[in-house]
Amino acid sequence: MMAKIVRIGGAGGFLGDSSVAAPQLLAGGGLDYMILDYLAEATMAPLGQLKRARPDQGYARDFTEWVWKDNLREFKAQGVRVVTNAGGVNPAACRARMEEIAAEAGVSFRIAIVTGDDLLDRVPAFAAEGTPEMFAGTRFPDPSKVWTANAYLGGGPIAAALAAGADVVITGRVVDSALTLGPLIHEFGWSADDHDRLSAGSLAGHVIECGAQATGGLFTDWEKVPDWAHIGYPVIECHADGDFVVTKPAGTGGLVSVAAVSEQILYEVGDPQGYALPDVVCDFTQLRVTQDGEHRVRVSNAKGYPPSGNLKTCVTYENGFRFIGIMPVVGRDAARKAAAQAQAVITRVNEMLRDRNLPPLRDTRVELLGTEASYGAQANPALAATREVIARIGAEHDDEAALGIMMREFDSPTTSMSVGSTGWFGARPTISPVSQVFSFLVDGGSVDASVAIGGETIAVINPAPATPFADAMVERPSVGEAPVGDGDDDLVEVALIDVAWARSGDKGDAFNVGVIARRPDLLPWIRAALTEEAVKAFFAHEFEGAAHPEVRRYELPGMNAINLHCIQSLGGGQFASLRLDPLAKGKGQQLLDMKLKVPRRLAA
Repeated sequence: MMAKIVRIGGAGGFLGDSSVAAPQLLAGGGLDYMILDYLAEATMAPLGQLKRARPDQGYARDFTEWVWKDNLREFKAQGVRVVTNAGGVNPAACRARMEEIAAEAGVSFRIAIVTGDDLLDRVPAFAAEGTPEMFAGTRFPDPSKVWTANAYLGGGPIAAALAAGADVVITGRVVDSALTLGPLIHEFGWSADDHDRLSAGSLAGHVIECGAQATGGLFTDWEKVPDWAHIGYPVIECHADGDFVVTKPAGTGGLVSVAAVSEQILYEVGDPQGYALPDVVCDFTQLRVTQDGEHRVRVSNAKGYPPSGNLKTCVTYENGFRFIGIMPVVGRDAARKAAAQAQAVITRVNEMLRDRNLPPLRDTRVELLGTEASYGAQANPALAATREVIARIGAEHDDEAALGIMMREFDSPTTSMSVGSTGWFGARPTISPVSQVFSFLVDGGSVDASVAIGGETIAVINPAPATPFADAMVERPSVGEAPVGDGDDDLVEVALIDVAWARSGDKGDAFNVGVIARRPDLLPWIRAALTEEAVKAFFAHEFEGAAHPEVRRYELPGMNAINLHCIQSLGGGQFASLRLDPLAKGKGQQLLDMKLKVPRRLAA
């Protein structure tokens, strides 16, 4: 008898992902499950604001009005079970809308919702206790400014919903990988102490939670990825021992290769031996990633430790207001003119605020698009002479009315300052609240998760490990030997991209860059060049304003890789940052331009 294989398709990586994914995966056939991930940390803030204004909202309408409405008959016909966090901050309303759509189509589903993650009613207590932010140590925000407060649940409630017969499971805030781990716990009967399998299942979820990023999206060698317009979305074939194969529907574009999958494995990972989740602490340092046929990559040998017993909780809150506007300038000395003009506007606005007895702008940022502004000292100096730039000007203030002055004055330079100011005939700049994320840990035993299905409510207790995770459990891999060349005369300078692949991503006010050697014999030379000090110097501009900037380097010998974790490096991160790249999508690309020396025989 053939061993059981569970096939799961990843049809969405964020709120706004393509609507072609679900029908493509259904057309490919053979799925047991489809997962859709909609909830970045910062996404919770607008959903929370929406629910305040409209109590029947606060969920991902992209799912209900596109994926669900357009594909529910095919879900029914094929028996594909759907697991998604599209419930946002209002899973019950999401289910109600789904049931309404299904009734109009004349079909029915058993839809379960997972709740218990919403801790908004505990915010006053968290504030009174002086709960600090887990990364920066800052004080808890004013409870009156808080929009959402949600604990990250694990795969257990999802598995319980499926065991109760759910065709569809709608969750609120869960860890992204739980959307996959829950079905695997249910299908294979993994227990709470099957740490290696739980780690592997979580890794499978991590690989497909961002949709086509696992199948060639955002790949370093982008020109090797065919047919972006029809890129295939990922399918994983999961085995009871935790091994899984990444593939995609036949006839689709994209690329499933060891390098592309390896990049996604390291995406948004800090410590690869301390990837803490509600069900397990994952260890990815000894992974084996191997080609298993055309567009098939096998991932094996994930290791796991018991969970900590705590749940990460994220609060989103209003932290003042923001203005961002763009001002094109063309002609000779465009960059210098744009910079001077932008600073003149900021000076004028601050003087007007002073005259009204208002504080100055609390933060400003001017970035000249077209001059590699986000590269800091690594920018190409020749671009300073460009004859066309866009000045991107950001400003923040505690008072929304103060930024009204900024909006009023922003267009005035088009007739009074720099020659070549073209004006902008798109949408006018807007003022919006600054959405800040505040993260901390809560005791998992204090969070009561539950599943509601068919009029029944099932309590799901967060597993309390007999021996919680401790750093002492981790045995760090040894750092490899120093590189050995054939003499200094044999060394040649190359760009990092010539010898490595890289992928970067954000986690709050930090980013990581996973760097994978193109061949194992190149790794010692990469490691020698990418020291913590060298990387910190390369990205010095990213640590601007940081109280405790730091780069941590981790070894992943199983993948011939290292992971670089840059702490306090994004100016607050996500919606709280004025920077052009607050999600760190381009940091890996920038690092790949770094120069290093390798033996000539390896550079060929």
